[in-house]
Amino acid sequence: MIRSILLFSVLFFACGTNKNVIEASELTTKEITQQIEAPRLLKSVDSLTIVQKGDFLFVKKPNDSTILAGELTVKSDSVTFIKNAKFTSSKPFVASNHNSWNTLLQKHVTKDGVVNYKGFKKDHAQLQSYISSLSDDSDSHKTWSKEDKLAYWINVYNALTVDLILRNYPIKSIKDIKKPWNQRLWMIGYLRQNLNDIEHKILRKMGEPRIHFAINCASFSCPPLLNEAFTAEKLESQLTQVTKAFLADSKRNTITPNKLELSKIFKWFSKDFKQNGSLIDFLNRYSDIKINANAKKSYKDYNWNLNE
Repeated sequence: MIRSILLFSVLFFACGTNKNVIEASELTTKEITQQIEAPRLLKSVDSLTIVQKGDFLFVKKPNDSTILAGELTVKSDSVTFIKNAKFTSSKPFVASNHNSWNTLLQKHVTKDGVVNYKGFKKDHAQLQSYISSLSDDSDSHKTWSKEDKLAYWINVYNALTVDLILRNYPIKSIKDIKKPWNQRLWMIGYLRQNLNDIEHKILRKMGEPRIHFAINCASFSCPPLLNEAFTAEKLESQLTQVTKAFLADSKRNTITPNKLELSKIFKWFSKDFKQNGSLIDFLNRYSDIKINANAKKSYKDYNWNLNE
């Protein structure tokens, strides 16, 4: 991490071929982090706008809809923009259209949440095209409703999880992949995201515990993947639907008035379910069975086999 005045150079690849070195000196940087609320303008050099966001720099060409994005390579006395350079879209960010994701889910996921990864593999290009469309301009994002944000990030999480499986398929479990939730494989707008950050730094911070039944970890014991995209308009009914279905599923939860055999999701994220009362208070809001306050609790073994 750096707190100083740095000298750095930017290797700018015009159209991916011509190399023009743009030198910008005496640029003050803040502590470099992977999450920054909005892009920060560092300098305009020869009509090129250099922006820092997290661990990435962006060079914006005038009158052009593309930006050159790359990771910072940090040295003791310089910051050089050379690693993983690529062009990416900088189109205006509006509440995303999830129709293509919805079509893929309807085609390859059953009503019970069983995923046909073999079939999905044939449409992998369409899935990756949808992921590429998920621009993330935080300034525009601030104007969204909470429902827009939740629907967006739930869809992002689920689409990236399916993409991760398809990149490694055939496999028996997501745990066969090395550090599956920490892999930064996707550029979502200005940041290279991983599943852990989306779940813990974005979704859980929105204070909606039902997201745990909407996001899917590609495993049998996870809440089933809903075979339709989440939308802001239907979000409340969708979250209620997946929560009730998960609690009523005896393979994942066995509920009686005096005895509970629960998914370990309720153990791992217990704090999330106690925001407005006890865990049993939460369960009683969505379970068809009235649970006594002193009911005994235990947790089922978690089956990480692939949900196919």
